[in-house]
Amino acid sequence: MIPYGRQDITQADVDAVVAVLQSDFLTQGPMVPRFEQQVAQHVGAGHALAVNSATSALHIACLALGLGPGDRLWTSPVTFVASANCGLYCGAQVDFVDIDPRTYNLCPQALANKLEQAELRGVLPNIVVAVHLCGQPCEMQVIHALAKRYGFKVIEDASHAIGGKYQGEFIGNGKYSDITVFSFHPVKIITTAEGGMALTNDAELANKMALLRSHGITRDPQQMTNESDGPWYYQQIDLGFNYRMTELQAALGISQMERLDQYIARRHHLAARYNDLLASLPVTRPWQHVDSYSGLHLYVIRLQLQTINKTHRQVFESLREQGVGVNLHYIPVHTQPFYAQMGFKPDDFPASQDYYREAISLPMFQGMTNEQQDKVVAALAQALQA
Repeated sequence: MIPYGRQDITQADVDAVVAVLQSDFLTQGPMVPRFEQQVAQHVGAGHALAVNSATSALHIACLALGLGPGDRLWTSPVTFVASANCGLYCGAQVDFVDIDPRTYNLCPQALANKLEQAELRGVLPNIVVAVHLCGQPCEMQVIHALAKRYGFKVIEDASHAIGGKYQGEFIGNGKYSDITVFSFHPVKIITTAEGGMALTNDAELANKMALLRSHGITRDPQQMTNESDGPWYYQQIDLGFNYRMTELQAALGISQMERLDQYIARRHHLAARYNDLLASLPVTRPWQHVDSYSGLHLYVIRLQLQTINKTHRQVFESLREQGVGVNLHYIPVHTQPFYAQMGFKPDDFPASQDYYREAISLPMFQGMTNEQQDKVVAALAQALQA
């Protein structure tokens, strides 16, 4: 089975992890801050906080921005549930903004329209989570301008997008957002096995997130409420979590970062080949905004169902039967039973529903060979036949 995505582990990665296993620190040592500095410098951010997952990063990002009960978070319906759940973790209400049918990202015009109506009703969001689906950045300059006008904070959920660029600058530099989140899950562009990172240019937000990822505990005398009792002393000054990244994970991340540019280049090569090989098939290939240089975590096609005699499910199952591990990213969050209980209806966001009815994620990973890609295309052609 050709997977839709998989990690690329080299001997250098193995050696880096083994070196940590043989060191004095398995957790809370020098590797985590080194990894943080490496990523921050690469993308041009002031601060980076490594954590055990991108979900954890989203959670502490929301908390650091002050999200709480009675507040509101908006995001895209076409994302993994964590992009919305992070608001619920904080006791906030969650709502959605429909997608742009070309980019599959949160639609700036739909956002502008919804904000205008929300202002009239006094229900503006406190945070908008802009999800860079497949690795293609949202139209962040427009979203940033709307944030300034309506007073909300912006989190970039760039779980798919490390190594990508917006307007020629690396995603994660924080030019148009308050906090950016990366994921290092095994199917992502680089991996730390599990792990994530939150990046910001605001020192106060960075300090708050650092506190929240480690039980709300500090050893900094300047943050304490009274003088230290001695060198052993610490204080819990907030309700935090155990969201720390291990030294083993950070060592793997440091090693993987050395190949990030190579990985992105390979993904762009594969995407260009897909674009050529699929040109004659009844599918819609990914459209790239002129301002974007995608991280290309995913290569999503949409079936032109009006021109083929197969259903979405039939094509999907045929590909699986032929040994192609396709997937679907994602089932719109608002249709999940947990969210349906809140009153959301499937057709509340029609562009998202249209996407879901037609989308299939084809295999895309840096170790994929041209021969494997040729097999995927041949299998798709077979699956589409009447």
